[in-house]
Amino acid sequence: MARANKAAAKPKKKTVRAVRRGANRLPLMPDNISWEGAKYYTHYEVESKEWLERVKIYIKKNFDKTTVSNINKLPDWKIGGKSHWACAAYCLENIPGIVPESYAISIRKWILELSEEGAIIAKQKKAEEKEKKNVYVPTIQERIRDQAYLQAEALEEWLDGFIKDKKTFDPKGFDFKKHFQKTGVTQAHARKLKSFYANELDDFKDLERMPTAGQLKKMSEHEQDQWAQLKEGYAHLKKADIKNFTTAIEELMAALDFVIDSAKATRAPRKAKPKSATKLVEKLKYLKTDDKYKLASIDPTLTVGANELWVFNVKTRKLGKYIAKNIDPKGMGRPGSGLQVKGTTIIGFDEKLSIQKTLRKPEEQLKEFKKAGKVALRKFLDDIPTTDTKLNGRCNPETVLLKVS
Repeated sequence: MARANKAAAKPKKKTVRAVRRGANRLPLMPDNISWEGAKYYTHYEVESKEWLERVKIYIKKNFDKTTVSNINKLPDWKIGGKSHWACAAYCLENIPGIVPESYAISIRKWILELSEEGAIIAKQKKAEEKEKKNVYVPTIQERIRDQAYLQAEALEEWLDGFIKDKKTFDPKGFDFKKHFQKTGVTQAHARKLKSFYANELDDFKDLERMPTAGQLKKMSEHEQDQWAQLKEGYAHLKKADIKNFTTAIEELMAALDFVIDSAKATRAPRKAKPKSATKLVEKLKYLKTDDKYKLASIDPTLTVGANELWVFNVKTRKLGKYIAKNIDPKGMGRPGSGLQVKGTTIIGFDEKLSIQKTLRKPEEQLKEFKKAGKVALRKFLDDIPTTDTKLNGRCNPETVLLKVS
């Protein structure tokens, strides 16, 4: 019979260290504590964050700015990672009598070593930054040019076929569309590629229209010399060869022009950035205040998008009301609705409905206007027994901007 298994031994209870709670616990250290007790207290009762703070405080109080600056370049764990240095830093400031002389010497030595290490890191960073500044960064145009050189390699290989065997060279035997798609030729690349072959095309065009001996006699000596050099340079080519190569370059130029034109056609039109109300009214001329009639203009930016605008000319005594052509019924600021301002002129108003009338007793009538609500203002101009005239949108230094709605 099998022996019964022994009862499993109970696991030993793990001693759980008390959780350290609270901040700024070093000042709670007893004054009559021993050095060993102080180290124990700092290690087990004080959070590591406070170790870092105490060491930094000690360094700031007892060392120069250069040392502080160098040490600040080091990671926090190098400065506040040891509890005994935090303990020494705190005790040297508050209860120096318990700190052994060896620790007082060692902490200073340790801080100076940290400073040297920080200085090296600072020097390295400075050198790296300087190196980064000295690294040449090509411009966009240079990048396009370099990319165009790569895109032109296959084109050059095709054109070299003319030099190798003029008889078998096909001026229309290159698939430009496929090549441009494969190498990613854009409008910018196409313009650069055109510049590579423009002079060559001009030369071959000139060869096709080479002047006769009689025409050359009528030219200046310089012009004759230019034509002579061109003829000599391409003397090895027949007329048929010249025509073939010209056709090849023209085919290439036409394909590049197609890329450029296609990009123009598909490019989205540039949207004009809408101007702010402040920008729109900056040239608007109006009278800010008038002492005679005790009037003050509203903020001119309120006229932009308003459905109605009341104005009064202090010189002609005319009271007018602009009514927008496109009314914004809910006042939602719908684009293109309400009154607008262009330069010194109000625009976007209904020319038939926007009228003005002369006030015979302006002091009294303007008082009534100020008191009138929305309903009374609807018929305010109708009750004035003077002839109405149309508003033209122009504002001047005698115009007070009374009210908008």
